[in-house]
Amino acid sequence: MVEIMTNPPTLIIEAGRTERHYWTDLWRYRELFYFLAWRDVLVRYKQTVLGVAWAVIRPFLTMVVFTLVFGTLANLPSENAPYPILVFAALLPWQLFSSGFSEAGNSLISNANMISKVYFPRLIVPVSAIIVSLVDFMISAFILAALLVWYGFMPDLRILTLPLFVMMAVLTAMGAGFWTAALSVKYRDFRFIVPFGVQLGLYISPVGFSSAVVPEQWRMLYSLNPMVGVIDGFRWAILGGNVTLHWNGLILSLFVSTLLLSTGVMYFRKLENSFADVI
Repeated sequence: MVEIMTNPPTLIIEAGRTERHYWTDLWRYRELFYFLAWRDVLVRYKQTVLGVAWAVIRPFLTMVVFTLVFGTLANLPSENAPYPILVFAALLPWQLFSSGFSEAGNSLISNANMISKVYFPRLIVPVSAIIVSLVDFMISAFILAALLVWYGFMPDLRILTLPLFVMMAVLTAMGAGFWTAALSVKYRDFRFIVPFGVQLGLYISPVGFSSAVVPEQWRMLYSLNPMVGVIDGFRWAILGGNVTLHWNGLILSLFVSTLLLSTGVMYFRKLENSFADVI
């Protein structure tokens, strides 16, 4: 047993500690979590010409393109809501997920020097990386508020359920991020696969169109994509009675998100002790 002399309370590093005290150590290292999250936020916007405006420009331009392609050219249904609001209500959770997933997936490689030299619960790294996505999400939400005002569209009390779907998007990003972060340490090719997967997911998820266009017989299969339930939930919370929420599909998406998170944590923990050696 080796005792490390630090400021009180003293941390004892002993054989088997990482297994017996792991979840307690997550709380003990909460200040490291705050530091990593704040560092990632600063790095995201430091020395950029437009600063936080990037969090507004990117989803706004995507909304414009999707509205023109799917709403104007393809003339897809908008469920009795202005098409820009329909699209942006889906872009918010999608970008929260995709950004969080990408940041978490690359987090271990980005912090390789620290991981190879210092002990701490490695789960802190991918979780803290998702915080910057939440900051982007809150900034982008002002566009949605402006669109609601512009079109004179007032949400009803269902808007109070929105934090639940935000949490569902975050947990889905965490689950996928844990898997990718662990796999990226072992197989570096995943750094190139993730951007392709995110781009593909944008088009197979109901972001630029309403999930109502999916035939009823395929809806449950389509809901195996956990972001289908998240996006439909966002639209239901924001657009109210203009959108029909398919509860069976939502429950299935929630189940897949929970399964992804639980298996992601288990796989991450299984490989965690080897990260410092492999990375």
